[in-house]
Amino acid sequence: MNRALTDAAPEKTNALQSPEWQVSEALVPYPDALAAMEARVAEILAGRAPELVWLLEHPPLYTAGTSADPADLLEPGRFPVYPAQRGGEYTYHGPGQRVAYAMLDLNTRGRDIRAYVRNLEEWVIRTLAEFNVTGERREGRVGVWVRRPDKPPLPDGREAEDKIAAIGVRIRRWITFHGIAINVEPDLSHFGGIVPCGIRGYGVTSLVDLGLPVTMADLDVALMKNFDAVFGRS
Repeated sequence: MNRALTDAAPEKTNALQSPEWQVSEALVPYPDALAAMEARVAEILAGRAPELVWLLEHPPLYTAGTSADPADLLEPGRFPVYPAQRGGEYTYHGPGQRVAYAMLDLNTRGRDIRAYVRNLEEWVIRTLAEFNVTGERREGRVGVWVRRPDKPPLPDGREAEDKIAAIGVRIRRWITFHGIAINVEPDLSHFGGIVPCGIRGYGVTSLVDLGLPVTMADLDVALMKNFDAVFGRS
């Protein structure tokens, strides 16, 4: 079941409009999500539909981005593996992880892919701050990370840190696909079947793993609250 939180298409103006928001209550099979994104992006390009942010969860699965190294798929038979048609490497999706697929028009929001990825990171960081979690960027490691002083330090003596959110992007004629995945309460052992995003030596965490009883609905409210502050609206 899908919940459309903004049903009407925005009027055509020169000002940025907030996108339509849609929440899927049931788990969405990955091929169905890809097909739906393809269809919506085509509609946006044709001027027949507004931008969309789609909030959903997937059944347990792995996705392989365009840079995925087969050696990073550690347990090939554990879950289905799907080519993702996005940049990046292997990622895990499953229940308890909020996926936000953003279908946005960079023709009106700025044709700058690096700035867009940075905005996705900023959106996650501001959303996590609503729960007093300090999310951080790391040079050369796309996604959002949290420090873990409660864990043993890394082999080189640096403070341990875990990844809490992944980011993957695809662009067609300046319309975006895919987006972000924030770990609320997934089964973290499921990440063990891959090297997440090709980055070795680091862990994965979630809001509940950090001791925060955050629900998916709580996170959705925070995502909606912080969207316009990051992506702009006039």
